[in-house]
Amino acid sequence: MSEGTRRPDGQKPGPEGASEPTGLMDLLGVAAVLLEADGRIDMWSPQAEELFGYARAEAVGQYAAPLLLRPEHRKAALHLFGEVMQTGRGWAGAFPIRHKDGSTRTVEFRNMRLTDHLGDHYALGLATDRSTLRRVERDTALSARLFTQAPIGLSVLDPALRYVVVNPALAAMHGVPEADHVGKRFDEVLSGPAFRAVEASMREVLQTGVPVVNRQVVGRTAADPDNDRAWTMSLYRLEDHQGQTLGIAAVAVDDTDRYRAAREVERAQRRLRLMATGSARIGTTLEVERTARELADVLVPELADIVAVDLLDSMLRTARTDPGDGPPLFRALAVKTAYSTDAVGAFVPPGRLTVYHADHPAAQCIRNGRPLLITHLESREVGRVAADPDAARLLAQAGVHTDITVPLIARGQCIGVMSLARARNPAPFDEDDLALACELASRAALSIDNAVLHHHTRRTAEALQRSLLPRLSPCHPGLEVAARYRPAQALSEVGGDWYDVIPLDGDRTALAVGDVMGSGIPAATTMGRLRTATSTLADLDLDPARILTHLDRITLGLDPYIATCVYAVHDPRRYRLDVASAGHLPPVLIPSGGPPRLLDLPTGTPLGVGGVPFESTSHDLRPGDQLVLYTDGLVETRDDPIDTRLGELLRLLAPPYHSVEDTCDRLLRELRHPAGHDDVALLIASVLPLER
Repeated sequence: MSEGTRRPDGQKPGPEGASEPTGLMDLLGVAAVLLEADGRIDMWSPQAEELFGYARAEAVGQYAAPLLLRPEHRKAALHLFGEVMQTGRGWAGAFPIRHKDGSTRTVEFRNMRLTDHLGDHYALGLATDRSTLRRVERDTALSARLFTQAPIGLSVLDPALRYVVVNPALAAMHGVPEADHVGKRFDEVLSGPAFRAVEASMREVLQTGVPVVNRQVVGRTAADPDNDRAWTMSLYRLEDHQGQTLGIAAVAVDDTDRYRAAREVERAQRRLRLMATGSARIGTTLEVERTARELADVLVPELADIVAVDLLDSMLRTARTDPGDGPPLFRALAVKTAYSTDAVGAFVPPGRLTVYHADHPAAQCIRNGRPLLITHLESREVGRVAADPDAARLLAQAGVHTDITVPLIARGQCIGVMSLARARNPAPFDEDDLALACELASRAALSIDNAVLHHHTRRTAEALQRSLLPRLSPCHPGLEVAARYRPAQALSEVGGDWYDVIPLDGDRTALAVGDVMGSGIPAATTMGRLRTATSTLADLDLDPARILTHLDRITLGLDPYIATCVYAVHDPRRYRLDVASAGHLPPVLIPSGGPPRLLDLPTGTPLGVGGVPFESTSHDLRPGDQLVLYTDGLVETRDDPIDTRLGELLRLLAPPYHSVEDTCDRLLRELRHPAGHDDVALLIASVLPLER
C-alpha cells in the first residue's frame, strides 16, 4: 500500500487505535514509526522527528532502511524486519541509527507486527535514545532510593484515603509494617483526636487542591504508645497529566525532640512564673490561715487540681513541733480545688483537727521529713493517700491518679505538710513537679512559721499588756468611770496604749491615758513602767504639769521610746479639773445639756523628748458633765485628716447622752475599723454629785 492509499473509512492506513504516545512515553522521548510491509514509512511521530532529525514530510513515504541506516547495517536490519513481518514475533534491542546530521546514535528499539481491519500487516517500531533511557532508568532508581532511604516519612494514599505505598521511615514512625499499611484506610492505621484532624485535612486537600504545609501533629502511635510524639506534616494532592486526582501525598518529619525541648522550655518558664507568683503572693500577712490559703491559691490550678495544707496543732498551741506522746495531731489550714468536686469532702475542713494513720503520706513526711511522690495511683490504691475509707471512695470517684505530699520545713523543723493531687489533669506528677512543690513549700513554710511566731508573740504581748492595765472600779468619789482597751488587729503587733484611774487624798481622782510609740513586748513593758511611775508620782500630790515633768525624765532613762500622755486630776469638792498634756490628743468635755468640745490646753511635747516645760490648765465641771480621754488608735486612719476624725468623734458624743459604758461601746463600734492597725485605750468619766 502506497503512502497515498486511503482506507474506505477515509483514514490513513494503520493499526486500529494507534495514537501518538503520551505520558511516560513522552517522558522517555519514545518515537513511534509505522512501516508498511514493503518497508516504507507510513507514520512518523513528533518524537521521531526529534530522535532522528527528519521532519514528517521528509520521512513519510521513504524507505526506512536507506533513510536511517548506514550501508553496513542495512542487511541485518532487513533480516530482523523480515522475521517480524513473517512470524509476528516482536524484537527488542539496540541498533545503530544514522541521524540526519550524519552522526550515528545507538537507539533502543521495540518492534512488533500490527494488522488492521483489512488484514494488512504493518511494523510498529518504538524507539528511544539509549542515553535518554539510561537517564530515566537512573532517575527512576534514584527516586526509588529517595523514597526507601529517606529519613522522613513518605506515603501515597488513594482518593479513598487507602494507603498505596509507604516508605520504611513512615512505617517505623507508625509502628506498623509497610505491608500492613497497603490497602488499609488511614483511620485503620492511626487513631485518636490528633489523627482524626489530620484525616479531615486530607479530605479537604483532596477536595480543594490547596496543600497543607508544616502542620504540627502531636499524638501516640504503636511505635511509642505510652508517650506523645510530634510530627511536622505536609499534604498535597497528586494529579495526572490531565488533571485527574490520583490521591494524596503525605510527608511527615519526626519533630519529637524539638517538641519535647520546647515543652521543657515552656515548663521551665511556667515554673519560673509560678515561683515569681509564689514570692509575690505567699506571706503577704502574718496570719497563719491566710498564708496557707495563699499557698494553695498559687498551686491551683497551675500545678495541681487539689491542694490541702495541714499544720501540726502543737505549733499553734506551744510553737513547738514535738507532738508529745501518740500520733501527731494536725490542724487543717486550707483546702483548694480547681473546680467544684465532691473530692473536697475527702479532706479535713480548715480549722478542724485530725490524726492520720501511720502509713498516710502526711504521717510519713512528719516522721522522716522527706517528700513523697506517687506518680501513678490506681483507684484501688487511693486509700494510701486518704484519711479513711469514705475519703478514699471520694478520691477514687473524682479520678485522683497522682499525688505529692511535701513536708513544711522551717528553721530545720517540720511544722506541717502540703498535699497535692491531680484528677482531671491527665499528666502524672514527675520529679520536676516535685521539685517545684518542694521549693514553694519551703518558702511558704517560713512564712507560716513567721506567722505562728507572730501569733504567739502577739498573745504574749497582749497578755502582758492586759496584766499591766488596772482593775478598774466603776465608782470613785464624784465620778462614774468606764474604760476599754482593744489591741491592734490585722498585721500590727500589740502596742503600748494604757489608761489608769488613781484614787487620791481628799476624794480626788487622777485620770491618765497614754500611748507608748512602738509595738510588741518592748512597748508593753515600757508602758508598764510608765504606769507604775505614774501611780507612784500621783501619791506625791503634785500638779499635773509636774507629774508629766517627772515622767519625762523617767522616760529619758528607759528604752529608746517616746510616749504621749494626758494626766488630769478631778476634785469633786470644788467641781474642778486640772489637766496637762504631753503631746497627746485633746480630751473631750461634754457639758451637761451642751454640745461636746475639745478641751483647749497646751499640747506639750511627748515624754522622752526632754527640756520642754509642761503646763496645767483648770476647768470647771458640773454634775452630769462627761470627760473623754482616748488614744490616737480611736480616731486616726491612714486616709482621713485628723480634724475630720475629731469632728466625727464630737458628732458621736452629741446629745442624746448615754451611759459611760454605752458610750465606750458606741465609740469603738463607730470609729474603730475592724482591721485597725493601732491599739486603743479609752477612758470616760461622768461627774456625779458628791455625797456628803
